[in-house]
Amino acid sequence: MSAVYLYLENGILLEGESFGAKGTASGEIVFNTSLSGYQEIVTDPSYAGQFIVFTMPEIGVVGVNKNDDESRGVFARAVLVRNYQSVPSNYRAEESLGDFLKRNNIVGVCNIDTRVLAKIIRKDGSMMAVASTEFSSYADLRAVLDKAPRMNQNSFLSEVSAAKAYAHSRGAWNAKTQSYDPPPLATKRVVAYDFGAKLNILNELTAAGLQVEVAPYNAKADDLIARFNNQEIGGVFLSNGPGDPLALKDQIAQIRKLIDRKIPIFGICLGHQLLAIAHGYETYKLKFGHHGANHPVKNLQTLAVEITSQNHNYSVPESISDIADITHINLFDDTIEGVKYKNAPFFSVQHHPEASPGPRESRYLFESFAQNVLPTPNAKNIA
Repeated sequence: MSAVYLYLENGILLEGESFGAKGTASGEIVFNTSLSGYQEIVTDPSYAGQFIVFTMPEIGVVGVNKNDDESRGVFARAVLVRNYQSVPSNYRAEESLGDFLKRNNIVGVCNIDTRVLAKIIRKDGSMMAVASTEFSSYADLRAVLDKAPRMNQNSFLSEVSAAKAYAHSRGAWNAKTQSYDPPPLATKRVVAYDFGAKLNILNELTAAGLQVEVAPYNAKADDLIARFNNQEIGGVFLSNGPGDPLALKDQIAQIRKLIDRKIPIFGICLGHQLLAIAHGYETYKLKFGHHGANHPVKNLQTLAVEITSQNHNYSVPESISDIADITHINLFDDTIEGVKYKNAPFFSVQHHPEASPGPRESRYLFESFAQNVLPTPNAKNIA
């Protein structure tokens, strides 16, 4: 392993060892508190433009395999761990995490104190950082950082989204058969806006009894409205994704059109935020966000506490209660985790009900959406 230098925007310089690709990367640094599921986290498109710091000290034990990918690649800029295990010990492993990162040209940093990093982020908030196997001086690393684009300067959507529409034809993972179930027969079709959708979100939509057509981030609302009017689609899903939602002006404008037509809508994470902004309620940035598979959320309708997976840096304002009922709150900081809009067939959540990794206590939300979706007798297969 060669040396790799981590420079933080607050001026702190740390040295670790490289276990991924060589080179220099910049991005916003955040920490994730999940105890398992590092592959699903690393391949989550919502981490585009970010450095992932794992607070779990041992990473790499179970290796990597193609079935656990949440997208077609890695969109995070770097992965930072305390202890990296280079030899996987799992019958499903197909390669090591280090080889996986090298193949995807992602910087990996190990033998660095991730507890210290988490405390720095918790105290000073999420910030920009540079990791490099090429530069080691403050001056050189600072020069790279000064030129790096900030999160609100890059939407990332063209990077993470599908290039063209396609039908998603995979169901949920079956642990008994170690394979994905085929989708059940369905009589309702929805269009899922792909802002960086995790594959297991799409799987859960099909498992809930929906035909799922995935549309690229720049799909036009007028086309969807025409298809809704013709009973070809019965609802729209707004996916998770990376970046600052306030920067996505075009997507917000398209969602406003869907709102005006009152097409049934379900949003998760970024989709939750965009739906609120399209209604006129701007999001705000959290100090260090919520990232992990162990976040307690209270369902205000059932009073049950659900342990959830989360990955976001932005939150919907409490003033959204003017037009929506707050259905879920985060028990760590009382921020909003779910809303159901008044007098309209829209609802959304900030957390990830598909888990992957994490608990499965919120899967019922996909079934709730399926019940909202209108029948689509004129649904047609796309090419």
